[in-house]
Amino acid sequence: MTPLSFRFLKVLSVAGAAALVVVACGGGGNTNTGLAKDQTYKFPILGDFGTLDPSMLDAETDSEIAQNIFNGVVKFDNELNIVPDIASAMPTVSSDNLTYTFPLRHDVTFSNGDKLTAKDFIYSWSRAAAMQGGYSYIMGAIKGYDVVSQNKTAGAALEAKLEANDPSVILSGLTAPDDYTLKVQLSAPAGWFLSAAALEATVMMVVDQKAVKTDFDNWWTKPETLIGTGAFKMTARVANQSVDFAAVPNWWGSPKPTLTKVHLDVLQSASSAITAYEQGTYDAYGFGGYSNAPIADILRIQGTPNEKDQLLLHPKVRTTWVSFNMVSDSSRHAKGPFTLDGGQAAHDLRLAFALAIDKDKLVDVVCHKIICSAATGGLITKGLTGYLGDNADPLAKFDPTKAKSLLKGADPTGAKTAHLTYVYDPNNPLNKDVGVFIQDQWQTNLGVHVDLLAVDHSPFIKARLKGDYVLSRDGWQADYNHPQDWYDSLWGTALGCPDANCTSGYATKAYDDLLKKADQEPLEQAVPDYQKLGQMLIDDVAYIPLYYSVGAFLIKPYAKGAGTNNFFDYWWNQISIQSH
Repeated sequence: MTPLSFRFLKVLSVAGAAALVVVACGGGGNTNTGLAKDQTYKFPILGDFGTLDPSMLDAETDSEIAQNIFNGVVKFDNELNIVPDIASAMPTVSSDNLTYTFPLRHDVTFSNGDKLTAKDFIYSWSRAAAMQGGYSYIMGAIKGYDVVSQNKTAGAALEAKLEANDPSVILSGLTAPDDYTLKVQLSAPAGWFLSAAALEATVMMVVDQKAVKTDFDNWWTKPETLIGTGAFKMTARVANQSVDFAAVPNWWGSPKPTLTKVHLDVLQSASSAITAYEQGTYDAYGFGGYSNAPIADILRIQGTPNEKDQLLLHPKVRTTWVSFNMVSDSSRHAKGPFTLDGGQAAHDLRLAFALAIDKDKLVDVVCHKIICSAATGGLITKGLTGYLGDNADPLAKFDPTKAKSLLKGADPTGAKTAHLTYVYDPNNPLNKDVGVFIQDQWQTNLGVHVDLLAVDHSPFIKARLKGDYVLSRDGWQADYNHPQDWYDSLWGTALGCPDANCTSGYATKAYDDLLKKADQEPLEQAVPDYQKLGQMLIDDVAYIPLYYSVGAFLIKPYAKGAGTNNFFDYWWNQISIQSH
């Protein structure tokens, strides 16, 4: 699987939930001031890890745990600002925006006591680029990535090449002038580079070569070899049952951990996990990437006096929309009435189908206004850089009269919109409910019947990327707080979509040219250009916005410091258990 293919797999497999109202602050409004004797933090996860190896890690559920084990040069803080991590200061950047020089802290050690130097980053990043895990593409701006990404060796053979500094697997853009300076040369300016480098627990985190070489592919599975620079280390693991972590003694970072242990049970049911939380087994629920709680449980908790103040509903970074197939090449795609070269009639049909859906009613009926909110501010979710603003997206409006008029003008006989099918992945039950709702909206407000088709996850993704569907469920979960993360990989042909086959197939020269310009600019210059790209998608009616997701969390009042932002859970070293 190519990095681009994985990118789209993530697009289409996004499922999740979330409100615009925070019901309770992280920590549940704790008023205790004394620490509990037992500083063990306990919460359930709803499935075992796929991997904790940063080079291969590609799931939020794994990243939320691994962020406590590994570090990078920079990170996002709780307010989503980029700040130094292992770097002792933010990098200096050359006048041509091609060279980033990171000064590194001198006191960083791995959990086994090994001293960290700049060469550990060269090894870690090169290894990740050579292994071509799901997030390896975010290293694409580094000079030499095009060579290393073609590597075909694996396991012990790859480790041997890395130890020998074989140029076929070492990123040529990385150098270490001394032990505590990392110099990164890009192949072209990339204003999003630091944001990508801050993505927690993935390919740009640092690993210990001594630990990795003990078992190149499986070192992360055993407590004795899962070695990182983070505040916690694994102490025990029973696959598919439980995992234990302990604070690293004399950890180099700050704040120093108050928790001494973290215990996770691997459960299979969200409802049973919530019940166990309510019975006092756990200190929190929804953490570790599992914030999609059942609506029935949330409604019940909202009506329970002793529990409602423990509920936190927080916007996450997922947007769901309907995509049209806009590519006209019928030899490779299912040709429908919505193609980009279909002129004004096709444009009006797309707009008619968008305006015929009552998005406010959708979030009420499908989400009970709890696990999602109407997507009125463009594709980038509220709270992230590039959000267009509340009610700024005219495609989010509901205007059945105009929708009917547009349909009549563009398809007076109804022939163009006959025999349409909306396709969705039933992996998330919400997708079916959304499908049933919009099917009724199109029938009621346009008089157009659209069939529904549920296709299992893997074949849905493959067919979706081939362009086999005329109307389909689409979505995106952001990786890092930068608009490039959205616009590069979903539309256009210039960068992320070389075969005009990204999701809908939308591509114009104007979009491509502006995207290339924006990607090379520093963020403050780039934001207006990215917002223009968002406006292009709106003007061309490239999608039908549906909803933003909201995560549901439960936090005991005594779990001080536990919380979340749009992207990730707060780190364990920020949490303490108060007397209770």
